[in-house]
Amino acid sequence: MSNSKELPANTYFIEVSGAGLPEVDGLFIPSTAPPAESESGTLSSQGYWNGKMAWDRADGKSARSPALSYSNSYKSWRICRLDGHLAYDYDCEDPLPPTNDGWHVYKKGVAPAPKVVIHYYDPRKPCPEPNVVFVVGGPGSGKGTMCEVAEEQLGWSHLSTGDLLRDTLATGGPVAKSIEEIITSGKLVPSDMVVVLLKDAMELITRTTGKQNFLIDGFPRSLENIKAWNDQFADETALPTMLYFECPFAELEKRILGRAKYSGRSDDNIESMKLRFDTFKAETLPTVELFKNNNKCIEIDTSPKRDVVYQRVVETLASYTDKTLVDRPLTEKSEILLGLKPYPQ
Repeated sequence: MSNSKELPANTYFIEVSGAGLPEVDGLFIPSTAPPAESESGTLSSQGYWNGKMAWDRADGKSARSPALSYSNSYKSWRICRLDGHLAYDYDCEDPLPPTNDGWHVYKKGVAPAPKVVIHYYDPRKPCPEPNVVFVVGGPGSGKGTMCEVAEEQLGWSHLSTGDLLRDTLATGGPVAKSIEEIITSGKLVPSDMVVVLLKDAMELITRTTGKQNFLIDGFPRSLENIKAWNDQFADETALPTMLYFECPFAELEKRILGRAKYSGRSDDNIESMKLRFDTFKAETLPTVELFKNNNKCIEIDTSPKRDVVYQRVVETLASYTDKTLVDRPLTEKSEILLGLKPYPQ
């Protein structure tokens, strides 16, 4: 194998859980084993085995090093038991251990096979700070569409508090039960609970994808939201930038009524729209003023065509975005979202 200096450092961490052999479960860290010749005659280098990245158990208890590595002879990823015997494998030539399917129980393994999660940052250390941009605007101002295109084109992660609440309810558990009880009683989910969901979602995405850029759609909706955010993040991040999508009421009304024909949303009607807009003016506009006073608000007129608005969004996010993503052509999905191509029939 090539000299290790020619290879990128292995900086990934692997979490193995749910194995039939509990001794297999745990954290695996980039291997520090000295160079050695593999079964296929390939010379390893630090952090690598058979040309692919390799890992040792974080607790150092495995008799085999690396304990999670790739076999050229068998064209498979392998995880060993503490005594060094192989327990689980996965036939493929992927550059990293697969995470989407269950592994195969090998000769010395016991069902069920484990689940593998790749961490881009050491889970034993604090998660890197997120780079957050809030996106707010009246109903129909295009927040969701622009966030979706930015996610598709620029690699930003799009988070919506509504989606997070729905996902939490769907997955169940103690938090879901509390949220369900609150909603059932006709109350709003407390701001501090919403912010914790946002923080947990951002940390999960950062650790498992490496992404640190986040667009938070429709948040903050009130000054109370801001207080809860500051209580959670004050010591970790500066006040985020806000994108305020400004659009005349007449245009918002036109869009909502046009969308009502196919959206299926119960609140896409003129009465609900007026109520939502009044709520937006009363509760959300004061947060916009707060951000303006702190020179943290970028106002974007969203009344022009969607592709024109998107270019303004790109200009705003470009300094935080990989230039290759900024410059790449629009995907078909983005063209459809921006109204440059009709939806497939």
